[in-house]
Amino acid sequence: MINDWINWVFDEVPAPVLIIGSTVAFAFMGTMALIVRSKSAKRPASARKILLPPVMMSTGALMFLFEPFRVPWAHVLEAALVGLLFSIVLIKTSKFETVGDDIYLKPSKAFIFILVGLLIFRVVAKLILSSSIDVGELAGMFFLLAFAMIVPWRIAMYIQFQKLNRQRSLAA
Repeated sequence: MINDWINWVFDEVPAPVLIIGSTVAFAFMGTMALIVRSKSAKRPASARKILLPPVMMSTGALMFLFEPFRVPWAHVLEAALVGLLFSIVLIKTSKFETVGDDIYLKPSKAFIFILVGLLIFRVVAKLILSSSIDVGELAGMFFLLAFAMIVPWRIAMYIQFQKLNRQRSLAA
């Protein structure tokens, strides 16, 4: 049933509508990420808050059960490599600080520019690639890119958090 609905969407809905719709949805999600991130910076960090987003995002891999979203291995590799490159920027701009007995993620002034830059990159890449790659495959590639970006970033944040937590424990 779900497979029939997905096939109907990709067969009947014009590609420009899918591209515009997914771009608007991504802009909304990016805005929400910025709001959530700015609010979470006001509360102490925890291992759970750091590691939970990639775990929750991993459920998105279920999209690959459906044919329109399946990506050739060469494109998987390309998307993962681009995601890994982008993760370096996020890792370099994410720092923690100790305030009293708690550890907080320092708000980065560069974060909004990084997020907007990623949005612009995604829109431009989608416009360029949508002429040669199906919209479903493109969605799969962007999911892989995002996942390959978020996982190393969150692992690096977790390592940094644990290191600061150990230092704090030793000082107490």
